[in-house]
Amino acid sequence: MTVLRRVARPLLASMFVSGGYNAVRDPAPLVPVAEPVTDRVSPAITRRTSLLPEDPESLVRLNGAVQLGAGLLLALGRAPRLASAALAVTLVPTTLAAHRFWTIEDPEQRAAQRIHFFKNASLLGGLLIAAADTHGKPSVAYRTRHAAGHASDAVSHQAHAAVGRVGDMTGSAAASITDAVGAVRKHLP
Repeated sequence: MTVLRRVARPLLASMFVSGGYNAVRDPAPLVPVAEPVTDRVSPAITRRTSLLPEDPESLVRLNGAVQLGAGLLLALGRAPRLASAALAVTLVPTTLAAHRFWTIEDPEQRAAQRIHFFKNASLLGGLLIAAADTHGKPSVAYRTRHAAGHASDAVSHQAHAAVGRVGDMTGSAAASITDAVGAVRKHLP
């Protein structure tokens, strides 16, 4: 499976590295295509944070930078789950901006954009699978639950052992008291 991952990850990342590089280097041709989405998203971004740019060119360049960086990380197998998740997040606005087939009147162009839309939807599915890939190891959530179960069992075992020791000491104390009372009775008239 390791060989498969070493081949599949760069293949999946290649489109993002290439497209991200082009968007960072020259975002101008992509801005008119991105504006319908950026015009709707920018007000929501501005309300939530001032860290992200508002203008379409900067948003296109930022999206491209994330695609380039995350694509390289995925291709190199560095933080592949995080990189895949980041690519999935960038793919949604890219697809909604570039492949709005439902707005196109010409049947041939509509068909071509529909193909690109569903290609990106397929890539999104692959990225989601890659984001969930744990290399055959249990996930962090599973390991946490498993460790919590072990800790609970250990605490329970220690509590039972402590109760047993207290019971033994109580029994010994009761026997000593009974012996002492018996000894005192012998000395009483």
